[in-house]
Amino acid sequence: MAPAAPTPAELAALPRAARVAALDGWLGGLLEAAVPAGARTGVALAAVGSLGRREPAPHGDLDLVLVHDGRRGIGQVADAVWYPVWDAGHKLDHSVRTVAEAAAVAGDDVKAGLGLLDVRLVAGDEEVVGALRSATLTTWRQRASRLLPDLREIRRARARTLGELGFLLEPDLKEAYGGLRDGQVLRALALAQLVDEPPADAADAYAFLVDVRDELRRRTRRAGDVLVRQEQAGVAEALGLADDDVLLRRVSLAGRRLAFVVDEAWRRVDAALVRRPRARYRRIRREPLAEGVVRQGDEVVLARDAKPAADPGLVLRGAAAAAHADLLLSPYTLKVLGAHSPPLPEPWPAEVRWSFLRLLASGRSAVPVVEQLDQEGLLVRMLPEWDHVRSLPQRHPWHRFTVDRHLVEAASAAAELTRDVDRPDLLLVGALLHDIGKGHPGDHSEVGAVVVQEMATRMGFAPADVAMLVAMVRWHLLLPDVATHRDLDDPATIDRVVEAIGADPALLQLLHALAQADGAATSASAWSPWKAHLVAALVGRVAARLGSAAVPEPVLAPSDPQVTAPAPEIPGPTRPVTVGVEDVADGQQVTIGAPDRPGLFALCAGVLALNQLDVRAARVTVEAGHATSVFAVRPRFGRLPDPTILADGVRAAMEGTLPLGERLAQRERDYSQDATRGAPPRVAWFDAEATGAANTLVEVRATDRAGLLHRLTAALAAEGLDVRGATVETLGADAVDAFYLADPSGTPVDEGQRERVARALLDAAAGSAPDPAPR
Repeated sequence: MAPAAPTPAELAALPRAARVAALDGWLGGLLEAAVPAGARTGVALAAVGSLGRREPAPHGDLDLVLVHDGRRGIGQVADAVWYPVWDAGHKLDHSVRTVAEAAAVAGDDVKAGLGLLDVRLVAGDEEVVGALRSATLTTWRQRASRLLPDLREIRRARARTLGELGFLLEPDLKEAYGGLRDGQVLRALALAQLVDEPPADAADAYAFLVDVRDELRRRTRRAGDVLVRQEQAGVAEALGLADDDVLLRRVSLAGRRLAFVVDEAWRRVDAALVRRPRARYRRIRREPLAEGVVRQGDEVVLARDAKPAADPGLVLRGAAAAAHADLLLSPYTLKVLGAHSPPLPEPWPAEVRWSFLRLLASGRSAVPVVEQLDQEGLLVRMLPEWDHVRSLPQRHPWHRFTVDRHLVEAASAAAELTRDVDRPDLLLVGALLHDIGKGHPGDHSEVGAVVVQEMATRMGFAPADVAMLVAMVRWHLLLPDVATHRDLDDPATIDRVVEAIGADPALLQLLHALAQADGAATSASAWSPWKAHLVAALVGRVAARLGSAAVPEPVLAPSDPQVTAPAPEIPGPTRPVTVGVEDVADGQQVTIGAPDRPGLFALCAGVLALNQLDVRAARVTVEAGHATSVFAVRPRFGRLPDPTILADGVRAAMEGTLPLGERLAQRERDYSQDATRGAPPRVAWFDAEATGAANTLVEVRATDRAGLLHRLTAALAAEGLDVRGATVETLGADAVDAFYLADPSGTPVDEGQRERVARALLDAAAGSAPDPAPR
């Protein structure tokens, strides 16, 4: 009699070895119950896939093959095994085949062949399963030239769709590039006898990902392999790790190691499968690239007279030569350098520093070479501080990469900008090290400045250059932060930047290029054309203050009116509503002219929001009772609406016939925008950063939604304050809105009023605020 059927939940609670034993015992009992003891020759139940590898996932499929020698009645045997599996609630991937049939499938279908490579006897005739294993291996090796290109294309498609495991905040542990599937591919390539068995560290990385996958499924009680954020802390605790960041870092390290090894394996496979002319087999050309390194085929190797143990600069010289030639160091060369290279002298000799800069200046070609140095442990040996940021996760939706990969990508982007600065060497090193302070307590810019001082000194830079690198790291966020959160035409904004950089035009130039490289390495969302335009505008104004450039035009200059709506029917002197639209960097600019009234800015912002326009900056001027409001906008969907619609909307809002608050609230419900999600809103005041008509500056950080800007400015109007300018930045699901305020009476905002305004803004950010009443 077969053992009692274990349920998926019961199996999930067991350790992996016990889970395999329970499944083998139960499934074997099913076959023994279906086939009499004397009739089991020529029939066997075999496990393939994860069960064949003895690593069945909790709540996963059971991959089984009923192998036979062509006997009659095999269908009844299959029914006697399959139906109890289904009845117990298990998902089953099953087949019934002879050895010849299975081998034929393995030769035609790469996915089926990959699974059959893991075939293992569960019960029945061992000779039949042995014959299947032998036939599958033979077919796999014979058909490798046809099957492996298909397998590689499948993996490339998955990588394009799911990304790289090592750089994802919520990775697919199985299918992302560098995940479990690539660990299985490594074994398949080794079985094809085209590459060596995976190294021990790759096997360890694979085993760790299996542990994470099992614990994830055990917690979620379902067959899913995406390590979502809400499960990471629980998985980390179950695995005995300190927290979810430690877990994600370990996952990243494992994924990057597997990806690195499988990349190298595929290069070996390509070399083995490409048919070369016979003459190329006789002699491979060796082309000198630098002292001690030569090009051999498609790789960079050590020259015959190279002496790694006596040449500290050979690692960087070879890496620079490889990147400059758009090649990689050979695996054997990496191993030799890792085993025999001595430590670098301190400070670095000029020749070593030159090689380091030449490596970084190679741009995109340097990225895989630096990854080679990292994976072999050579990068940390040269830059010990690098170990702290290796695979360090960045919990921000804008970031595509871990901290260390982001730094390498930033240096790569900086290589495209070296002709825009007077000191390209400082730009490259500053880009590579600008976030080196992340992961430490405190502001990473301040911490990084301390760290980079020691690093730059050790690299042999002159004291003045060290000071410049320290300033670059300390202020690398200055230009983007000021440009997106402050009024660029306010002299106080320019004063703040000039003071921070010590009125140094060279530092301004480097910070501008560094901001571009940093943004490009983060994501397209982080460095949009609009943000690039704002940063360039800020740099132009600071340069003009320093006397190194002409004074630029205002950022938001009013556009000429294109449409006119009748004057709103409201008390007091009134004039028609006008709207003008023009294209600007990464969006459009909308200029609205209307009779000045308290709350007019909020009404205009609400009309724009109703028309699916995201406001990114605004400026208001008032002359003779007429307000001109200039908004930089970007359509959320499609194109900008007809200006007539906007003009009519503003007129209706001023007359009180357009219920803005109600319509925006409905829009938020339609898009499931909940103000209570995320962190609580915050309000901060910055008096010293506003001059002119605006006598104070307030910044609000809150969950973004359609009516947020309207509600915030309505709350300010209800407190008797005029909005003279605004900047708006959306960071993922959060918004950072800064408002330049003025009291119509001309008196400063006192402490009591600040408290009332802050409470009103917090209420508005939470979803409630008065509509500005039409006057």
